[in-house]
Amino acid sequence: MAEQAQYEELVRQFSAFGVVKREMGRTLPSDCPAASAAVLTLLARHGEMRMSKLAELLAVDMSVTSRHVAHVAARGWIRRSPDPADKRSRILHLTPAGEDRLREMSRRTAQLLAERLSDWTDEEVAQLTRLMARLRASFDDFRTPAITQ
Repeated sequence: MAEQAQYEELVRQFSAFGVVKREMGRTLPSDCPAASAAVLTLLARHGEMRMSKLAELLAVDMSVTSRHVAHVAARGWIRRSPDPADKRSRILHLTPAGEDRLREMSRRTAQLLAERLSDWTDEEVAQLTRLMARLRASFDDFRTPAITQ
C-alpha cells in the first residue's frame, strides 16, 4: 500500500487536473456543453435507455437530467419515444445527427490530446490509459447509484 504522502500528492494532482478538463471542455462546440456531451456519450456507449437509467449513469437528479435531455433533443441529437412497457416513460435514442456531433467532439478532443501529448511515447499514453481505466474501475466498485424519483 502506498504511503500517506503519495496519496496527498495524488490529491494535489487531481486538484490540478481541472486545468486539463477545462482545456478539453474548450474543444466542445458552443452549442454542446459538457453535460450534453455526457448524455450523447452515454447513449452511444450503453444504447437506448429510459431517462431514469441516464440519471443514474450521470449520477444526477432527474430534474437535472431532464434539462440536459431537453437541450440535446431540441437540437435533434436524440429522440424520445414512448416506452412500450410504460407509456408515461420515454426511451431515449441517439439520432444520426447525435452520432455525427459525438464523432466531431471526439475528433476534436483526440486532436487536442495528440497535440498536448506529442512528446509522449505510445507506451506512455497506453500506460496512462490503463491506469486511468483501473482508477475509474476502483471507484465504480464502490459507487452508490444516484437516488431517482
